[in-house]
Amino acid sequence: MVRRDVPPAGAVRPTSSVPANVPPVRDPHDPSDGPANAPASRPAPVRGNAAVPARYEPQPPVVVVPQQPTPDSAPDVAPAAPPSDTPPDAGYGAEPPASTYVSRETPTREEDDPPLAMEAMRAVQILNPSGEVTMPRPERTRVMCVANQKGGVGKTTTTVNLAVALALHGNRVLVVDLDPQGNASTGLNVPHHTGVPDVYDCLIDSVPLEEVAQAVEGIPNLWCVPATIDLAGAEIELVSVVARESRLARAIAAYPGHFDYVFIDCPPSLGLLTVNALVAAQEVLIPIQCEYYALEGLNQLIQNINLVRQHLNPKLEVSTILLTMYDRRTRLADAVEQDVRNHFGDKVLQSVIPRNVRVSEAPSYGQSVMTYDPGSRGATSYFEAAQEIAERGVKEPVSRNA
Repeated sequence: MVRRDVPPAGAVRPTSSVPANVPPVRDPHDPSDGPANAPASRPAPVRGNAAVPARYEPQPPVVVVPQQPTPDSAPDVAPAAPPSDTPPDAGYGAEPPASTYVSRETPTREEDDPPLAMEAMRAVQILNPSGEVTMPRPERTRVMCVANQKGGVGKTTTTVNLAVALALHGNRVLVVDLDPQGNASTGLNVPHHTGVPDVYDCLIDSVPLEEVAQAVEGIPNLWCVPATIDLAGAEIELVSVVARESRLARAIAAYPGHFDYVFIDCPPSLGLLTVNALVAAQEVLIPIQCEYYALEGLNQLIQNINLVRQHLNPKLEVSTILLTMYDRRTRLADAVEQDVRNHFGDKVLQSVIPRNVRVSEAPSYGQSVMTYDPGSRGATSYFEAAQEIAERGVKEPVSRNA
């Protein structure tokens, strides 16, 4: 008698991946499915003509076992290579040649650089220690009045950082501090205590500007005319002075030296000091904080500029709008930016100054953010704004000294 569960000699024993504890699937109605010596199942007797209801019997899960080929029906397949300890071929996993397609998601060199390396590169670009990279210089002196009667919008910060950025890249710059608080003088580390010759002497006593201007320490090509607390009474004293609106304009025109840029930092008001700055300037730079209150007073400032243009300075124009204190996390900042760009068009610089703590920390050390932390986002934004202003003044691109 030959047992069905023992394969004949020479036959290939089939292998199965079914676990040993899973019982085989058997058909209850197939008498041949079972051991050879098992007795044949007898059908249950039926009494009468009653039909036997089908009894529910739980069936085990069906496990599909792949059928193993017999030795006679096996196809001609090359035997699997035996495992080898030798490493794979050198071409496996090697870099593709340069001519192959590279995904657009491949990071660029700038993205590959670590953050500290990128910050160091920006710092070298902004500080320009070699002096090789220069911003374009205008053909004539550009006198720019930084004005906005709304306080706290970044007039002084903008004046200081733009002046330093332009001076570090080959331009001769003069900053006139026309605010009695003297914050621009503080930001440039220029003495402005009582007794120091300041812009008040130029306006009231007609002192020449070259006797008042001071060179800024550590920044070549940059000078500053400081402001002391005496300037607070200048508006009252100018009331009885002849041609009181043009006192500053005559002082700047009489300066013997040549400047590429003259920035006038105005007080947050529309009094005689601001009118003097508007008469002396050819362009107006308006910093606008990305909030609603900054937009509310902008209409009144534009009306005063139009009055000065009609009666005192026909060459005056609003040439530059700079968005400051931009917070990209708020929808209000985006809404203000869109409103300003839709109203003023190309006059708005593409560079936007974000809220940055380094910009606020720099004046406490008597520095601008350009020298305090040249790799910060605030310094980078002001550097890009200075580049835009310089390139708008002339048509030639940024050049290098021979």
